[in-house]
Parts: sequence; structure tokens; C-alpha cells
Amino acid sequence: MPLQVVCWFLCCRKGFRLLGRDYGEKEEEESLELRNKEDLTPNGRSPTEVTVSQPAHTANGTNGHAVPDVSDEMKSLIMEKAKMGLEDEPELLVKGWLLREVRGTWIKQRRYWFVLSQDSLDYYTGPEKGARRLGTLVLTNLCSVIWPDKQTFKETGYWSITVYGRKHCYKLYSKHFNEAVHWACAIQKIIDTKAPVETPTQLLIRDIEENKFNPEEVENIYQHNPILKYTQGPLYAPLLPFPYGSLEHTYHSGKGYGSVREEAVRLFNCLQQLESAWEPVAIIQGVLQTCLDLRPLRDEVYCQLVKQTSHAPAPCTAARLRYWQLLTCMSCTFLPGSTVLKYLRFHLKRVQSQNPESEMDNYASFISEALQKTKCRECVPSWEEIQMLMSRQEMLCTVHYPGPGSCQLYISSHTTANEVVRRIQEKLGLHQSNNTFALYEQNALWEQPVAGNALIADVLTSFSSKEAETKSQWKLCFKLYCLLDADGISVDSIEYLFLFEQCHEMVVRGQLPACEDDLQALAALRLQCLVGDFGTHAPCPPLDELFPAHVLEARVLLALAAPQAPPPCPLAGPLWSHAAAAAARKQKAEQDLRLRSRWKEEAAAVMGAILERWKGLAGYSRRDSMAAYLAIARQWSGFGCTLYEVDFYISSTGSFSQKLWLGVASTSVSLYRQGEAEALESFPYGQICSYGISDSNTFKITAGDRDLLFETTKLTEIMQLMNAYFSATHRRRGKGDNADVTIADSTEVGFPHLPTPTLLELPSHPV
Repeated sequence: MPLQVVCWFLCCRKGFRLLGRDYGEKEEEESLELRNKEDLTPNGRSPTEVTVSQPAHTANGTNGHAVPDVSDEMKSLIMEKAKMGLEDEPELLVKGWLLREVRGTWIKQRRYWFVLSQDSLDYYTGPEKGARRLGTLVLTNLCSVIWPDKQTFKETGYWSITVYGRKHCYKLYSKHFNEAVHWACAIQKIIDTKAPVETPTQLLIRDIEENKFNPEEVENIYQHNPILKYTQGPLYAPLLPFPYGSLEHTYHSGKGYGSVREEAVRLFNCLQQLESAWEPVAIIQGVLQTCLDLRPLRDEVYCQLVKQTSHAPAPCTAARLRYWQLLTCMSCTFLPGSTVLKYLRFHLKRVQSQNPESEMDNYASFISEALQKTKCRECVPSWEEIQMLMSRQEMLCTVHYPGPGSCQLYISSHTTANEVVRRIQEKLGLHQSNNTFALYEQNALWEQPVAGNALIADVLTSFSSKEAETKSQWKLCFKLYCLLDADGISVDSIEYLFLFEQCHEMVVRGQLPACEDDLQALAALRLQCLVGDFGTHAPCPPLDELFPAHVLEARVLLALAAPQAPPPCPLAGPLWSHAAAAAARKQKAEQDLRLRSRWKEEAAAVMGAILERWKGLAGYSRRDSMAAYLAIARQWSGFGCTLYEVDFYISSTGSFSQKLWLGVASTSVSLYRQGEAEALESFPYGQICSYGISDSNTFKITAGDRDLLFETTKLTEIMQLMNAYFSATHRRRGKGDNADVTIADSTEVGFPHLPTPTLLELPSHPV
């Protein structure tokens, strides 16, 4: 027995030594890759004294930068702490017992005595005097703290905080919420008081900016600092400072992003893969997508590209020019921050002066021009756009007209909808028109106007995702937007054709209130315009392209409205219940069959009536048919307005209703019951004091002493159209010269000599 006790004691002693090695030994001290400016650049240094070699992986955690060692203050902080006792620690702010998560062992958490000072977070074996310090986390302004959350408390029974440093990450636990919050607040307060630290690259960029008019000094900086120049080796740390353990990537966790620092290093590896990639477009698109999702990385990628296009061997080879191609795509997608933008412009001028009449010169010139026009994109450039940018060419864009017509024009990454509208107006001779035009996103069932300041490249790129969702083809369409002068349109102009086609679209959608007799006459005139005189072999479009479907549906429902004999009531019991269910299914199938049969009968009857009217139009020319069609449509007092469905309407006078039409026209805003020709209410613009979006789905108009509230899904479109009508009328009365503006982007609208309406609230995105 004594021998067994001795053996047990020796085994336990050995085990405790192992635990001591894992938990009790001093951890590797915090070594900073980033320094305060004062630490790196002592007074009196010349710009070239900050000599930084190309990053190379090293064991001491400095990421390979040949920067000066830790400053005297930092050495004192780190090295001397191991010698001093706990009671000798100066300026202690918070101290107490906390649990720390320990990985790689069977013990998940271990209790330590933590002490927070002005410079670091340390932990000891205990609170007694002379207790051994086991580790330290140096606090800089790049450290970050994750506050306690309920989810962790539910899972573990502890409130946790996480402190990120450059090398270490402390995950700490407490049973008390107030204690965890107190520690988090205190640590964050220390982090916030720290001076900004800068990377060697940042300091060298500032040196280059200060000496940009001294070429010899700039060349000296480049020669003595390899970190500024092309490298074939990997990068182990970002060129710019990023918070340790940054939380920004969590918003895109579904896309598999790590921390911003990790993504910065990965992006440099992607850049280097461009040199050997057989198809670089996918890599370029991936880099752009990461920069779109993680905004802080845009400046980092610009700096990496400037580095890889500086002093590169064989710079004009296809492999090296890939960096210039990515830089071209970046310059047409995102703008860097002001400091990096100055550095980039200087780099482009330097390359042009050193390599005149070269491909690098051509790319640098293209990028310089792009930087003057670029706005932040909403979508990553498409595959086609990237290919065009790589060769510095423009894309071919197809724009459709009402009817079968279309035109093609070249656009750049910076072309807006307003520019396309003006170019098409010039091309079609519509620049003198009193009416205004706009581009529309359109598919077979839906359309929406494109805001005047929207980038066409973004609109075209969005079509790919929309087509995947809706399984239908999307296109850009050029159409009348504000009908200000319907009577002044020449019957021989293409604008008259636009008016005819858009009027017919409203008829087919059921947005032109007319009796069935008039609708059949309109369908016959449409056939005469499209096909000409009736013939037995003349091609005839389907009925749903000539006649509104809701009218045909009303006829079918009316025909089926005759009372049907009720089915016999089954007896109780499971057997009879099964029989009743089978009888119900049979009855529903019979009803569906009767409905389809009745639909075919009514459709044939309507089509027959339309064909009879078509026969009576023999000899009508295309122009006569369009004129007769529009003459019938003009009988409606709301002709020329744009209708929006309103789910709910309420007025301050107490009136309310559901399922109405809100008609926005050139002179007024009116309310209609769907299918009725007479307006319930009409409000001339002169009576409107204000209008705008009052909450997420409510549009508000104040007319005189009345407040009108509309619930609709078309809030932004209504706002845009009313802005456009106010602006167009304002220009026509002599307050503006530009007649080519499509969708008004201005937020100030008003009439001369009339009260100026104010906007209650602007849409969530520019209009």
C-alpha cells in the first residue's frame, strides 16, 4: 500500500507540472507590429530612416517588418512586469477574479486574478503579494472588446467578454452581469485613450506626400523601403491598420469572411494569383465583391495594387499587367479615402513619367480619368463589364422603345440614366419635346422607372439576379414619363407612337376605365394598326394582348353566378366522411372543368365581336387607327395620368376607403375607384401644401386643411413622379432651361406664384 501511495503521488506531481506548463508558465509577450508614430520616427529623422523590409514570416510575431524593436516605454511595461510583484504594480484601475477560457486541454476554464492598468490587461496566479504574472495583453487603440450577450449566458451560465489583442485573445467569464459590464467598460475606456498607431506603410505614404516635389528623395524612399515595391512573396500582415478581432465581418458571416485583418492578407494572395490565372475575371470579381462587402478593405487593396505596380520586373508582360487591370476595375467601382487617393494619383503620375507611351501609361491615364467620375457602385461589375474594363473599352447597351423598336449605344461604368435619356432624345429627335422621358426596368409583368442618377451598369448587373429570381427576361425601356402636352405631339412623330403604345399598355392592364363596347372597339383598332385590313389568313395576336383580362373574368363569373343545387348532406360516420371527401373532390374538379369551358366560350365570344369590328375598319391607315384609338381613350378625364394602386386611404375629414387608384397627372392628383371613370376627389397642385413619405408604407399629402394618407407599395415612385411634374412645370414657367431632365433628383419642388409644397420625408435612397 505505501508503494502505491508513493506511485500515485509521483504521477500527480508530474500531472501538476504539466498543468503548470500549460497554465502557469509566462505566455509569449505581446510584440507589436504597429507602432506609435513617435516610436518609429524619433525627432530629427529623415524620411528614409524608416527602413522597412518586405514582410517575411518570423517566429516572434512581428510579421517580418524590419521595424525598430519595442520602444523603451513598451520594454519597461512588458519586461519589468515579470520582475515586480503584484503590490508594486502602478496605476491599477480594476482587479478581481475572472475565469479565462483555455483551449487545447481538458480544462475549459481556469480562474485567475486579473489586473487592468493604463497599458495592459494582466493575469496572475492570485491576489497575494509576490504572485506570479502569467500573461499580459498590451492595450492599443487597435484592440477591441466584445460585450456580454444573453446567448452565451444561456449556453454557459456565465456572462462573457472577449478582449482582442494583436497576438492574444482573452475570453473571460463572470457569473455577474454588472461585473462583466464593468470590466468591458473599463477596458474599452483604456483603448479609447490610446493614441492612434500607424503602420510603416502609412508613415512612408506621408513621407512621399511631403517630398512629392523632390524626385530624388522620393526615389531614395522607394530604394530603401522594399515594402513599397513589387514582391513575389506572401504578405503576412496588412499594409494599413485594422482593429484586432474586428466585428465588421460578422455582418457577412454567411459569406464565409474572417476578420478584416485576415481578409486583407487573403486578398493579397488573390492578387498574386492573377499573374498565373488562365481566366482572371472570376478572381477580379471576387476581390471587388469582398471590397463591396467589407468597406475598410478598399484602401488596403488600393495600397496593395500600388505596391505590386511599383518597380515590378518585366512590367509590361501580360502577367504584370493583370494588376493594372484590377486597378482599373477598382477605380471604376470604388473611390479610396482621401489620403490613399493622393498617394494613388502620385503613383499614376510617376508611372506615366517613367514609362511614356507604354501600356502602363495607357492604364494610368484611363484610371486617372475614371477617378474623376466614379461614384460608389451598388453592384459588383458584371463579367462582361470587367472584360470591357480590362481592355479599356465601353459596353454596348440595348434600350427598347414602346412597341418593337430598340436602339444600341455604348456606355461606360459611369453613365447615368439621365445621360442615356438625353442621348436617346437626341438620336430620335425628341430633345425639343415638351414632355419628359425616363428609362424603365421592365419584364412581362412588372416595370419601374430608373432614377435619373442611377448608374446603368448597376441596373444591367442587377438584371442577372432578378432573372434568376423571377425566371423572366428583363430589359431597359425608354418611355414617356411626364405627359405635359399631349395635344402638342405631332401625329407623324415617334413620340405619337410612344403615346399610342403606352396608352394600349394601360388598356390591357385594365387601367383605362371604359365600357366593354369601347374596349372591343379599341381592340379592333389595335388589330387594324398592327396587321392592316382583316383577312382570313391575317396573323392575330392572342386575346390577352388586345383586351383586359379582368373584364373577361367578370363575364365568366357572371355567367357562373347562377345558383347551383347543393350537394346532399352525407350521414355521419367515418365511411360516409370518406365518401363525402371524395364527392367534394369530384365536385371541385367538375367546377374547374366548367370554369375552363366557360372561359373558352366567353373568350371566343369576345374575340368574335372584336373580329367583326375589325372587318368594319377596312381602309383605315395606321395613322388613322392610332388617332381613332387615342380619341376614344381621351374621353376619360384622367387621360395621361399614371395610376398607382392604393391599398388604403383615409382623410382627416373622416372619409376612408380601400383598393383605390391614385392618379398623378400634370396638373393634379386624383383618386378613383378601380374601374370607374369619375374621380372621387381631385387636388390641383396649387392646393397641395406638402407631400412625402410619413412612415415605411404611408404616403401623406396635405392639401389646404386636409391630411390625406395612402398605404401603397409605390411610395418612392409616387414621390419621384410628383417631383418631376413640379420641376417640369417650374421650368415651363421660365425658371429653368434644361428640358431633358427625367426623374427629378431635387428635393425642392414648387410652382412660381403658387404655394411651395414641402417634402415631409425623403425616400430611403436618392431619387
